[in-house]
Amino acid sequence: MLTRVTVLVLLLGAPSSALTAQATGLPYRDPALPIDVRVRDLLGRMTPEEKFWQLYMIPADPGDTASDYSHGIFGLQVSSAGGAAAEAAEIDSLQRYFVEHTRLGIPIIPFDEAVHGLMRAGATDFPAAIALAATWDTALVARVAAAIAVETRSRGIRQVLSPVLNVATDVRWGRVEETYGEDPLLVSRMGAAFVGAVEQAGVVATPKHFVANIGDGGRDSYPIEVSDRALERTYYPPFQAALAAGARSVMTAYNSVNGEPATQDRHLLTDVLKREWGFRGFVISDAAATGGATVLHMTEPSTEGAAADALDAGLDVIFQSSWPQHAPYLRAFLSGAIPTPVIDSAVARVLRVKFALGLFEHPYVRSDS
Repeated sequence: MLTRVTVLVLLLGAPSSALTAQATGLPYRDPALPIDVRVRDLLGRMTPEEKFWQLYMIPADPGDTASDYSHGIFGLQVSSAGGAAAEAAEIDSLQRYFVEHTRLGIPIIPFDEAVHGLMRAGATDFPAAIALAATWDTALVARVAAAIAVETRSRGIRQVLSPVLNVATDVRWGRVEETYGEDPLLVSRMGAAFVGAVEQAGVVATPKHFVANIGDGGRDSYPIEVSDRALERTYYPPFQAALAAGARSVMTAYNSVNGEPATQDRHLLTDVLKREWGFRGFVISDAAATGGATVLHMTEPSTEGAAADALDAGLDVIFQSSWPQHAPYLRAFLSGAIPTPVIDSAVARVLRVKFALGLFEHPYVRSDS
């Protein structure tokens, strides 16, 4: 029986699989080579469009028959009405299209939310993060995270947009229940326990939201003015602990920090995260946060400009809610507004993780796929 996603893939159509067959034997296909060698080889073969799509992530829409995925995509969030087996089948159907019917056969990273459990049919719903924090039991959090990782990976999900590492300094904020509370040490320990267990299971953890997304005045995503001392003593430590535990992705915040949208903050994303801390993974925006500079912060005249400034500042992957929303972001890439070395650096970070996950060698969940 065809799943909804299988029908979507068939309706989309696909280029000849002969193109993918030609890739057999190329250096990036050789698992014996170092990952950085494979990344350089693949990057050198990619068109500008293919590079862009490795930096764009969205939820999958099973009813969508008009979107063109022939250039690939970073990853998709699959919403399945069925249980684990049904979701695994849907993800395998999608993955098969990208692996077998796109020019370079680059697999996607299926992703989902899992702050206190995968919110899908048949998955386990654990206590909220604030309740887990109240136990002061890092071993318990590690067991919870390990169970979440098993349930996500069994469905083919290889990245979770978790944990929330914002230090909750104002109880009026509506997202306090997603956090591990107000103490930086406790947040750091709990976050590291979660990240370590998830990453050890072969699932990419994405601590969020970088940084100081604390609901200033109790209002979500409001601008925050914070000193360097406060950043270093209160808001940075949980993220530093998460990176030390192995996190391979970080999500930026909606809010601005000292007048600069977090998604476009060069000091945060490049100077601190990538250079000072040596982070080699990829940075993703919160959903629709890249264009937020035009409608939330009012610091950019256009989405194209916001995309260019965000990538130049250190953002790697643009997270949006639908395929059609890609248009202004793609224009920014193709217009020359973003320097090629900036694009290549972001794509390399994504490809490095895809290779490390083993997706090129083992892209499918089910053995019969």
